[in-house]
Amino acid sequence: MVILILTEKPAASLKIATALADKNLEKKNADGVYYYKLEHKKKKIIVACAVGHLYGLTEEDKKGWSYPIFNVVWKSAYEINKGAKFTKKYLDNIKKLSKEADEFYLATDKDIEGETLGYNILRFACGQKDAKRMEFSTLTKDDLINSFEHPKEHIDFPLIEAGLTRHTLDYYWGINLSRALTLSIKNATGRFKILSSGRVQGPALKLIVDREIEIKNFKPIPYWEIQLIGKINKDDIEAWHKKEKFLDKKEADSVMKNTKGKGGIVSDVKKTEFKQKSPCPFDLTTLQMESYRIFGINPKKTLEIAQNLYLMGVISYPRTSSQQLPEALNYRKILTALAKQEVYKKLCNELLKGKLNPNNGKKTDPAHPALHATGEIPESLRDEEARVYDLIVRRTLATFAEDAARETVEIIIGVNKEPFISKGTRTVKEGWHRFYKYISLEEQTMPDVKIKDKVEVKNINLLDKETQPPKRYTQASIIKDLEKRNLGTKATRSEIIDTLYQRSYVKDQSLVATKLGIKIVETLNKYCPKILDEELTRHFETDMELIQESKKKNKEVIEEAKEVLTDILNDFKSKEKKIGDELLEATEETADELNTVGICKKCGGVLKIMYSPKIKSKFIGCSNYPDCNVAFNLPKNGLVKTTKNECKECSYPMILVIRKGKRPQEVCINNECPSKRLTPEEEKLSKEERVCSKCGKGKMVLRKSVYGSFLACNQYPKCRNIEKINGNNKL
Repeated sequence: MVILILTEKPAASLKIATALADKNLEKKNADGVYYYKLEHKKKKIIVACAVGHLYGLTEEDKKGWSYPIFNVVWKSAYEINKGAKFTKKYLDNIKKLSKEADEFYLATDKDIEGETLGYNILRFACGQKDAKRMEFSTLTKDDLINSFEHPKEHIDFPLIEAGLTRHTLDYYWGINLSRALTLSIKNATGRFKILSSGRVQGPALKLIVDREIEIKNFKPIPYWEIQLIGKINKDDIEAWHKKEKFLDKKEADSVMKNTKGKGGIVSDVKKTEFKQKSPCPFDLTTLQMESYRIFGINPKKTLEIAQNLYLMGVISYPRTSSQQLPEALNYRKILTALAKQEVYKKLCNELLKGKLNPNNGKKTDPAHPALHATGEIPESLRDEEARVYDLIVRRTLATFAEDAARETVEIIIGVNKEPFISKGTRTVKEGWHRFYKYISLEEQTMPDVKIKDKVEVKNINLLDKETQPPKRYTQASIIKDLEKRNLGTKATRSEIIDTLYQRSYVKDQSLVATKLGIKIVETLNKYCPKILDEELTRHFETDMELIQESKKKNKEVIEEAKEVLTDILNDFKSKEKKIGDELLEATEETADELNTVGICKKCGGVLKIMYSPKIKSKFIGCSNYPDCNVAFNLPKNGLVKTTKNECKECSYPMILVIRKGKRPQEVCINNECPSKRLTPEEEKLSKEERVCSKCGKGKMVLRKSVYGSFLACNQYPKCRNIEKINGNNKL
């Protein structure tokens, strides 16, 4: 008997194969796709992998661009998308290996996406209706062996039904609304501009636009605060009038008059000590929030990093909603393993001396525990991976640590019967603070005073203030709000925000709605508000949860969705021309705004990102061409975005270059910028003639890019050998 284990990613297949192999592990190569043959307790096993979704939804019969579209079918990803051609060899390998198998085990991620992904492979590629299910939350050896030796007898069909429903609904909404928006401009104006919306994307954009409009319409209200600067027993002190905000200027002036030239006296001293409980373990959303707060890493990137750490086996499954660590995890074993890393040794050993009781939060997840470190030691981590790993480890430790204690001291000062309060809080017992260095607390020790101590009043200041508009969403806070409103899933929310950026509906780190984003919401609110209705989106989210709980059927939810969407689209189509006319202007204005780089230093024109059909590439050119021929090259690969920043060296505009797997890099557009001049070492290298160590034919020559200088083989593109200079890690 041969068992075929199906995994979601290549790294997971290697981990599972290595964990289960009793002796010899055979690594096989099928056209660049690796799979593994092994024995575990005399059972013959093949471990094969996918690379994410190998199947996707598409139109069954494509008859041009129209809507509504409901005739959808599952097809292999490479048939649907040219960019997914690489998946064909993985699918072919699974099809071939399935013919050798007598029994099938599903070992994809245990969530709605993993179950759906695995089911599609089983039914379409392997011809199977069911399989045994390996369930694990970490890729550690013990967990993987246990999940193989004690599998579930069946895959999770209610979860699969919910997953298939979600994919169908998302496809219906995405393709139909995107086509409707795009065709509204084309049919009204003859112009073609791809726009998109979706079941969750529309309500998410509305939240951001509503906040933007609230900020723009905000009218500040003046108020006044009264500050006291003085000394008590030689210690400086700052206090504020008890009322805090004076909305009536006359009342504030009266206080100023009453206190002018008067001394102060301590009328009361209040001390309050309170416990600060240790933090609960991370779920995905709180990890994304903390990673953004501390490191500025956006939620999508944080999830990618966490997924990589999971595949390395050093943390548990990241796509979890749980904030609880069950006792079955064996806390002591995890902390003992973590103690083998010198940086955590002292902290772990301290915890291991006592009882291990995590401060579990309220949120749960039926599939996975809270995100935690496994104890396995990472071999090598890149900069951002190391940061996120350290954050997760320290959060894991902190949740087992003792409560901290803080003390607040409040000193009430009377100045001619006007009360002023000086308040400060300090830590009196560190507790879990020592374990979680990322905590941010203000520490203020107050002077040691007693009632009736005199206060030397140096100044009493009347400060003019204004109420402030609400803050814009950040990428982290919008995800938290979407979760609170039950819009989207823990795995998809960061993707939705990324799509809003890609479509130019929002810009900047704090989510600023562009003119296009605002106009789409305004127009849809006016003509077709149901597209943005979060109540409708939440209704279907609840339905899918009921499917998962076997309380509702897939067919009835899909049929209802068709009816609702048909009504929405019929309403949209009747107003299509008006919608298209209103959206076109905003589309062009936003494109112009987002492509503006800065001012041309030669003629005062506007530098813009342009496209040249001749060289089939984008570049930066002057709006006054042909009178002004100023132009700058752009990186060939990577997404380029404009910034409002100027280079400190030459004052030319800076652009942001985003490349997959790399940190976004801000670079100067000026190739003659002093920061890009050759160093003495580079001058020396430019005169050397050295044969390329990779191909043995070409010569290594000095090249310059917007990132700086580097050595490259002159046989490019046949040979792509690149060498960094002076630790230049921007390439």
